[in-house]
Amino acid sequence: MCSESSSIIKNANFPVWLKILVTLYVIVLIPVYWIELGPANFLWFCDIALLTMVVALWRESQLLVSIVAVGMLLPELAWNLDFFGRVITGKHLFGLTGTTYMFTDVKPITVRVLSLFHVFLPLLTIAMLYKLGYDHRAWLIQSIIIWIVLPMSYWFSSPVANINFVFGLGGDLQNWMAPYMWVGMLMMFFPLCVYLPTHVLLKQFVKRANAN
Repeated sequence: MCSESSSIIKNANFPVWLKILVTLYVIVLIPVYWIELGPANFLWFCDIALLTMVVALWRESQLLVSIVAVGMLLPELAWNLDFFGRVITGKHLFGLTGTTYMFTDVKPITVRVLSLFHVFLPLLTIAMLYKLGYDHRAWLIQSIIIWIVLPMSYWFSSPVANINFVFGLGGDLQNWMAPYMWVGMLMMFFPLCVYLPTHVLLKQFVKRANAN
């Protein structure tokens, strides 16, 4: 039994200290977010991705990290470009509501510091993809997940929180179509315009990575 456990640790792709560090980060983040932002905040796609990544990291699961990658790599790229654009130039490139709060007192400093997971999460995801490969089922599974999460975001969110933009883009509330039609449009937009291009790119990325 001991030799079997030693073999698993020896063959692990990622060090235990990294798994513990990410887990401790999330253990701190959960109560802070819960108290300051409320439990509905965990319906944000990025928060779901972070929690999934903890499980993916410990299990070294190709499928779970692939689901995270399809769902968040493009949005997180936009977040980082907007965030670091503001840091370097003093101006937001896109003016995303998900980054503007990082430079104001709208939310507590603890929330803003913990929100820096947006920086390391895509890097960790890419590293795991390189080691574990990409599971082609991720696009369909991630699409099914958001078909569940988007209606829940509408039911449990509010126009002020506007979780996953179910009430409109950014801070602007849409009023040019029925709410259920807007949510339905988002349910089509993310799988086709965000996840599918990512899925195609990741298949090519894994081919190149495995060739090295």
